[in-house]
Amino acid sequence: MAVEDKHISYRIYLVAFVILMLAIAITVKLTNIQWVEGEYYRQLAKERSVKNFVIPANKGNIYSSDGSLLATSIPNYKVRFDAIAPNKVDFDKNLQPLCDSLAKLLGKPTQFYKTELLRARADKNRYYLVARNLSYTQYMKIKSFPLFNKGAYKGGIITEQRTIREHPIGLVAERTIGYERIKPDGKPDGKGIEWAFKDYLTGKDGKRLMQKMAKGQWKPIRDENEVEPQDGYDIISTLDVYIQDIAHHALLKQLEYYEADHGCVVVMETKTGEVKAISNLGRNQEGQYTETVNYAVAESHEPGSTFKLVDLLALFEDKLADTNTVYDSKGGEITYYNRRVRDSKKGGYGKITLARGFEVSSNTIMVQAVYDNYKNNPKKYVDHINRMKLNQPLGLQIKGEGKPIIPQPGAKNWYGTTLPWMAYGYGVSLTPLQTLTLYNAVANNGEMVKPLFVKEIKEWNKTIKKFDKVVINPKIASQETIDKVKVVLENVVKRGTGSKLYSKDFSMAGKTGTAQVGYADKANLYYASSFVGYFPADNPKYSCIVVVHKPSTSKGYYGADVSGPVFKRIAQKVYTDVPSTNEIKNLEKSNLVQDKNYETYFTNSSKNMQTIPNVHGMPGMDAVALLENLKVKVKVIGIGKVKRQSIQPGQPLLNNTTIILELS
Repeated sequence: MAVEDKHISYRIYLVAFVILMLAIAITVKLTNIQWVEGEYYRQLAKERSVKNFVIPANKGNIYSSDGSLLATSIPNYKVRFDAIAPNKVDFDKNLQPLCDSLAKLLGKPTQFYKTELLRARADKNRYYLVARNLSYTQYMKIKSFPLFNKGAYKGGIITEQRTIREHPIGLVAERTIGYERIKPDGKPDGKGIEWAFKDYLTGKDGKRLMQKMAKGQWKPIRDENEVEPQDGYDIISTLDVYIQDIAHHALLKQLEYYEADHGCVVVMETKTGEVKAISNLGRNQEGQYTETVNYAVAESHEPGSTFKLVDLLALFEDKLADTNTVYDSKGGEITYYNRRVRDSKKGGYGKITLARGFEVSSNTIMVQAVYDNYKNNPKKYVDHINRMKLNQPLGLQIKGEGKPIIPQPGAKNWYGTTLPWMAYGYGVSLTPLQTLTLYNAVANNGEMVKPLFVKEIKEWNKTIKKFDKVVINPKIASQETIDKVKVVLENVVKRGTGSKLYSKDFSMAGKTGTAQVGYADKANLYYASSFVGYFPADNPKYSCIVVVHKPSTSKGYYGADVSGPVFKRIAQKVYTDVPSTNEIKNLEKSNLVQDKNYETYFTNSSKNMQTIPNVHGMPGMDAVALLENLKVKVKVIGIGKVKRQSIQPGQPLLNNTTIILELS
């Protein structure tokens, strides 16, 4: 008995010892947590219950020169339904009116939504997709529908928001406007104006301290370190929507008729270099034409006969030949180093002047003129090209410019045939925009200017940065030479290869071009047809280039037939249809009575106004003025009167509110 008591005592002591050690361990751990690691755990708890949320900045808009919206960021919404969140009474009571409302807004039958929601309820689906790609207006309507107006916990509505980039004018100039995106590998990527000016467009994100509430909800808490987002700046491009539309559809029509592979058009303002229109269309697998590559900027290729302008500029400037200098086309064929140069006209043109040789685009005439005068000193000829900066990229505002190729005497790529081949546009490589810049310089009395795509960066009405005219070369040739060349270019249209384009109603000047591309491999050989020039011929306002690659040879491939009509269509419509502008004097003169009435109106309209007003049907300018006076940020899509507003009338007027107005 004594032995058993003794064993029991040992067990009691052992248990007591274990309990004591556990108590000591717990005490030590609690002390460690409280005093040693306390700060770490307090910070961890705070991070899980309180954290900074990023407030994304609104990306800036891109506008045309005439104020049309080319690219903007708009909210896009997805609505889902937690089918078990509403109680039975609310669900049964509101099911029918909810389905009626959804059917009216989204276009599907009421019975469809009734069946789907009942099935989601039966399956206990907590994430049923109701609708996607909703505008802000549609989203606000759905939020107000029966059942959904009870919110997330009682009504079961779940919303997801993302911001998308929209092009209100559609796919016109899409490649030049461009984009900015994140590739699957996480690296940023982009094209066009969006990518080149991303640092200005993006803005700076803000931050807000928020506290976690029940059911995963967060609420903002007062924080002195809160940072408001800074919206991105707006970009004012040089594009003119009206001219852009003309150029796009003129090119599209011709590509479709000739079943061409791809083509491009650029219209540039002569004096400033501002690109008023640029269209790049390529045929996809379905046979449709879309903008995927900026051919005008990126595609460097042999220009063919359009390069012959360089011949005239060099010869006239060096006074080695004149417009009336006579050459023999020698039956339409001449040979250099066992390689033949042929005219498109069988038998040639006989003996004709240099000017006439240019007008009919005689290869033999132009090559002889260059080779005979520069064969002993080809560097003198190439130096003219270099002085005109044609051997260098233009340094455009957007990225991806193709590199020009101009062989230099003494280099590895200089051969006996290089000089004569250069004379009619082979062995050299230029992008359409580089070629246009040369012709624009002639139209601009010798002043070569850089093509511009963006003219201004703005923050509302405040100019952040302005891009003025950039002169590449103040005078590519003497005025005497420029005047001679202008006459010859005008005669190309009047009586040369471009005579089919001549119109007595308006004047044009330019040069046709038909270049063989891929001739190294005869199986892949095709033609690139082009026309480049300016209009009106006597007082040039615009220059233009049209290039069409791989037209169907059964329908035609000469520049005058394929590209020339596009040029004419553009010139004719722009020349006759673009509205003229009259200058109004004393526009800034103040009217005291009018000013007083204006101030009284806005004082009265904004007095004690605590909600968003109804601006539907108002002229866009008046609606913007009214809302901005209420300290509301306004983004406008389109022109005309207000068709739709993103925030419904009667909603609370909050600080830093942004409203989107759709005009028509």
